[in-house]
Amino acid sequence: MGESKASGMFEAGSAALREVLAGQLERVRRRSATAETDSSGTVNTIIESQIIPRLLMAHNTSDARARSRRQRAISAEEASRFAHLPLRLEAAGLLEEIDAFLDEGASVETICLDLLAPAARKLGEMWERDECDFLDVTMGLWRLQEVMREVAARSPAALGDRQVPYAALFSPMPGDHHNFGVLMLEEVFARSGWRSEALVKPERRELLDRLARQPFELLGLTLARDCPSAALANLIRAVRNVSANPHIIVLVGGRMINENPGIATEVGADGTGADALAALELANNLMKTSAARVLNLP
Repeated sequence: MGESKASGMFEAGSAALREVLAGQLERVRRRSATAETDSSGTVNTIIESQIIPRLLMAHNTSDARARSRRQRAISAEEASRFAHLPLRLEAAGLLEEIDAFLDEGASVETICLDLLAPAARKLGEMWERDECDFLDVTMGLWRLQEVMREVAARSPAALGDRQVPYAALFSPMPGDHHNFGVLMLEEVFARSGWRSEALVKPERRELLDRLARQPFELLGLTLARDCPSAALANLIRAVRNVSANPHIIVLVGGRMINENPGIATEVGADGTGADALAALELANNLMKTSAARVLNLP
């Protein structure tokens, strides 16, 4: 990649994006300096709730490989090595690193989930440990987002092979304000041809009202923190009672479920996936099973 081509690629909108990032992080720095920072205003919270979702939602496009499992996995060692690069490489240099993974068969989803998002989290951890300064983390996050915009913009849309796409709604458990998992799921399903939507910080009534008004084929609930199984089971029963689609499929995921997948069955869900792509594969299989069952009805 020539220097002039690389520099031109990232010119449009770069100053504005840097200004947005700097504004968000500067507010956190001021709060920290005046001992006003709370759990909703930490660097890692900003990265988790605002920066990472923008990495994943930068562009609603994908490549054909996004329809199947990740073909070229990224190891923990490779992700760890890459996580430090945004501090010392410009966006063009980071793009060359990512192009190498893409050329070897990694999907856009793999790049998002296993490379860019962990790198953003690493920057937040390094700042909170005083291993990098305000300018470092601002520029590092800007470089990651510039690269993601370029990678996504290159990829053709994956519309799927269905004339009418399945509809999915994704939401955190009401009361759980971690949105990363929800937006990641919404993006991965949309890339695979689903008509997907995401709720951010919904109240229980808002979630149930949304399901009562539109016949979604699937609801995906995420739990970033522990919650009583009884509360989750109660919500799933309410979902099935009010849903405009009497055959709605409910998937659950998150740390609590991943540590004990049997909880999914106990609370009345239809299943769980260890990550977004596993959830997509399970959802597609469940939809095929559901369609076959309907066709065999008398």
